[in-house]
Amino acid sequence: MLDKTLSYVRDILTCNCFGFLKRQNPRKVTPTIYNNNLSQELLLDSDFDDEDSFFNDEIINNSSGNDDEEQSRPKRSEEILVFRVENDMICRQFPVKETHKIDRTEDENGNKAVNEYVREYKIGSGSYGKVALYRSCVDGKHYAIKAFHKSHLLKLRVAPSETAMTDVLREVFIMKMLQHPNIVNLIEVIDDPESDNFYMVLEYVEDKWVCDGSGRACSLGEETARRYLRDIVSGLMYLHAHNIVHGDIKPDNLLITRHGTVKIGDFSVSQAFEDDNDMLRRSPGTPVFTAPECILDITYSGKAADTWAVGVTLYCMVLGDYPFLGDTLQDTYDRIVNTPIVLPEDLNPRLKHLIEGLLCKDPKQRMTLADVAADSWVIGKDGPILEYFCWCKRKNSEKEDNDESKQDASLTYTD
Repeated sequence: MLDKTLSYVRDILTCNCFGFLKRQNPRKVTPTIYNNNLSQELLLDSDFDDEDSFFNDEIINNSSGNDDEEQSRPKRSEEILVFRVENDMICRQFPVKETHKIDRTEDENGNKAVNEYVREYKIGSGSYGKVALYRSCVDGKHYAIKAFHKSHLLKLRVAPSETAMTDVLREVFIMKMLQHPNIVNLIEVIDDPESDNFYMVLEYVEDKWVCDGSGRACSLGEETARRYLRDIVSGLMYLHAHNIVHGDIKPDNLLITRHGTVKIGDFSVSQAFEDDNDMLRRSPGTPVFTAPECILDITYSGKAADTWAVGVTLYCMVLGDYPFLGDTLQDTYDRIVNTPIVLPEDLNPRLKHLIEGLLCKDPKQRMTLADVAADSWVIGKDGPILEYFCWCKRKNSEKEDNDESKQDASLTYTD
């Protein structure tokens, strides 16, 4: 699939599938909302269609054909990801398995299977496809499999110039490159060119915490919230270090293993960027977790927006409610931009300081993930959150050691 995917991405990068939009007003003081009568359920969900009110995709006018403009425009996520694949910039010891044949069967008991995986039951769904629990008849392990119809993805418009296929391919690309104990692992991609079906085989993570908005009755308590936050920050620091912005951090996308480890999932709106240039133009994933600058500005820092979402998530875990949820989309965005954060007086002062730092409305003054990792409440009895020694750093370290050994050997020989 990899060669076919690379070819597909190159094709859409060189045709009108990625058309560009002009925007006249560089800043919005108050967001204009066209689809304002969204239910609170949709305000907590990234799978809703509101592209008329908030579409922040690429805005470079590419119609002039000017080479200087083409060279100066920021590279799209797809271009960056293709470059990384072609240059072996992948942080995995072993590549994701690629399967190009789909064998769909059903036994006499009605048990359906895809290749070696036997379906047990549905565990989730989204606007793009369904997720079901499968058991492998090879290793006996459970896996979560996302199933898509390619024809549906190509017809489903998620932006004025993009289809859902773009988002799914980008998600696959990103997950192929990364491996971390706090990120859901992609095991296999099944894509038969003769079939309309497409599957992502993911590690199965048993549980997740649901914030029902009932207040402290559904909160996690400080110790559990601290442990979960450490896992979230560790995974997100890894993503940011590899120039990936998640874009939709929230409880629904944070899965919890039976051992209590949090893993970040759902990279459907994630973006790649070059170096430290994390300025994005695409609208964020879920309204109530949206940072103020994403509402007000044409461009925003993806890292800072992710960090704001961590703050909202921490608020949810500790207080069991959402800090800026309004009755309508307009009300929610107005609260995010204008309403100061209010915390209970009996809250631990160190925890209160942390939440206020994460939910600082000015992204330049907001705490960074590095600040969070070294925060006294986060440290607790466990110490600072250490940077993960990932596979690509190991490779670079081994390469440097080998280069030094060769140099020493050369000097010894010369002497």
